[in-house]
Amino acid sequence: MDGSESLSHSRWECKYHVVFIPKYRRKTLYGELRRHLGEVFRKLAAQKESKVEAGHLMPDHVHMMISIPPKYAVSQVIGFIKGKSAIHLARVYGERKRNFTGQHFWARGYFVSTVGRDEAAIREYIRNQEQEDKRLDQLNLWR
Repeated sequence: MDGSESLSHSRWECKYHVVFIPKYRRKTLYGELRRHLGEVFRKLAAQKESKVEAGHLMPDHVHMMISIPPKYAVSQVIGFIKGKSAIHLARVYGERKRNFTGQHFWARGYFVSTVGRDEAAIREYIRNQEQEDKRLDQLNLWR
């Protein structure tokens, strides 16, 4: 049971692979935002006793592997992270950029999958996602 954590009456290891996108899939995650968002996500996850284990910010979407205690629903934690990060981005960057739609930065919904025993494979997938997207874009140039 290595890697598991504990609450007062339980031991747990609940990790999820989560993907979500900005509204209209805008490529706004580059530059200043991209460097800043990782720390914002980690702080917000910690407020819900969760931990971002791995993550990668792509130009138009976010991949993260997050560990969430069983006392919280995945939807509750991801909704909290998306909502609070959108408010933070609107306050910090909303003055400078006209394309920010108020505090509605993220699109509705997200993808989630349990990690299970494939943790190493999921970490590798998240780490290499940007190179894979570039490779697929190159292949599509010839169509």
